[in-house]
Amino acid sequence: LGEFKAVMLASLRSLVPKDWDGDHEVAWGWLWENVERMLKNLMGKPQVQEKALERLIMSLTEDSVNYLRREVYKRFFALAPAGQDYFKQSTTRLYWIADKIVEMTIEMYREPRKMVEDISALGLRHVGYAIPTEFFAP
Repeated sequence: LGEFKAVMLASLRSLVPKDWDGDHEVAWGWLWENVERMLKNLMGKPQVQEKALERLIMSLTEDSVNYLRREVYKRFFALAPAGQDYFKQSTTRLYWIADKIVEMTIEMYREPRKMVEDISALGLRHVGYAIPTEFFAP
């Protein structure tokens, strides 16, 4: 993390050489110390979280899975009512999409780099389908 801090600091200095001053230096140091502390606190936890998530998913009954599927759309449509205009598929297709969401959640732990590529590609496909970007905020 120390090497990354130095590289990022050098990059920031070179991006805004005329504006960079001591205040920026102090702010960057503060920000990086906090990011570094948070990252160190997370080290080793993804494996534990992955196992807990896998246990949860494997413990779901068919009724629980169906409830989860329904809740995904219920909550999405509550947050973005206009989203209903873009989900005109059958219930079977909607359930398949919800199942993919769950599958992708566990895959984020197993293959994070691949999932970044897959989710980025999915986002680009949605842009190509003219889906408004406010429906898939971070």
